[in-house]
Amino acid sequence: MQVWKFGGTSVGKPERMHSIRNLITEDSTRKIVVLSALSGTTNALISIGESLKANNDAEATQKIEELYAHYETFIKELYKTPAGYAEGKAIIDKEFSFIRSLVSIKPFSVKQEKEIVAEGELLSTQMFEAYLREEGVNAVLLPALDFMLIDADNEPVLKFTEEKLSSILSQLEDKQVFITQGFICRNPRGEVDNLKRGGSDYTASLIGGAIVADEVQIWTDIDGMHNNDPRIVKKTFPIRELTFEEAAELAYFGAKILHPSTITPAKLKGVPVRLKNTMEPSAYGTLIADKTSDREIKAIAAKDNLTAIYIHSTRMLNAYGFLRRVFEVFEKYKTPVDMITTSEVSVSVTIDNDEHLEEIMAELRQFADLEECDNDQTIVCIVGNFSADKEGIALKVLDAMKNIPIRMISYGASEHNISLLIHGKHKAEALNALNERCFLYEDAMKSIFSAP
Repeated sequence: MQVWKFGGTSVGKPERMHSIRNLITEDSTRKIVVLSALSGTTNALISIGESLKANNDAEATQKIEELYAHYETFIKELYKTPAGYAEGKAIIDKEFSFIRSLVSIKPFSVKQEKEIVAEGELLSTQMFEAYLREEGVNAVLLPALDFMLIDADNEPVLKFTEEKLSSILSQLEDKQVFITQGFICRNPRGEVDNLKRGGSDYTASLIGGAIVADEVQIWTDIDGMHNNDPRIVKKTFPIRELTFEEAAELAYFGAKILHPSTITPAKLKGVPVRLKNTMEPSAYGTLIADKTSDREIKAIAAKDNLTAIYIHSTRMLNAYGFLRRVFEVFEKYKTPVDMITTSEVSVSVTIDNDEHLEEIMAELRQFADLEECDNDQTIVCIVGNFSADKEGIALKVLDAMKNIPIRMISYGASEHNISLLIHGKHKAEALNALNERCFLYEDAMKSIFSAP
């Protein structure tokens, strides 16, 4: 069995749902198909929730009816028979009846916020499953709320998913295609919750790991993970193969095609992940697995909007216990550190969440001296095969960055990552300089990055 995930742009128009139907029925492989909400829907639902939180019921009602009109138009083009259209109409009427009922709930709490956002996936999956049945496809809907659970720390409970899915699938051995929702789940209180934005990728990987799938395929609107940001750099190309570790580094440090959490469950169970393009299904895409090419530098990504904190020990040399105390502060406020560099008496770190920055700084000042923080920082991450016996990699990277001020460098903690901290205003210049220095475009296209 395989797991295929389709994002919002892939299901955002009726004709694209028609194309997905063709894709998933091209062969006889059994598939669990994970769908996001239709493109634009999640943002629209969040906007409705914001109006309700502000007690602006009239504005919320107007937004609800505008979104309902969009879905009415959508199903007229999606279904081909009167019976199919009637079923689609019944689906959107039911879900929008619930959305409208939220207008009368006061106060509009976090619980209702999460319930309204979940409606995007509930709508897209029910509509698509009804369309497949109209087309005679042997499909069934698997409600994600029946088998996706997070714990008190908002972490997925993989064992729960394994047990529930095993039981459900054993009773549906005659079915060929299973449709389920990405992103949504239940929390320990049994309430509707979610895996945060972009979590549909994570859902697909969790399901793939739970059933030990042959492969997880993430279908988007780009032909695989590129060697650099194609929005900023002109000459980019899709990477044919990456290891789990390389892909995880790229996803965490800014490669938008993949949710940062996606790789972990698949890696845990040894399930390959393939990135594919719904607009160009024949393109090879990117395969993420245990093996990869031996090319040294594979790709470059960048993570923006970071804050750099510079911490100096007041105890000077040989200050054992200093790092422990520093990281206990970040742990207390549940604030992850992205990058760290150290010297004998100093440590510099970056964070991407400054919600508790003032409290963190106040506690650090109790045992350390602090410089003024730097905001609007960017980590540029160079990913590849940087084992200890490789020569000249750092020289190549630093040569490319010779005209750009570098605030921090992290090299050696991983065999797959060199990280550089720069001011965000230099990001485009840095990505283009690294692309020119680290990739020979024609040579790369002729070798490991071209489809076999």
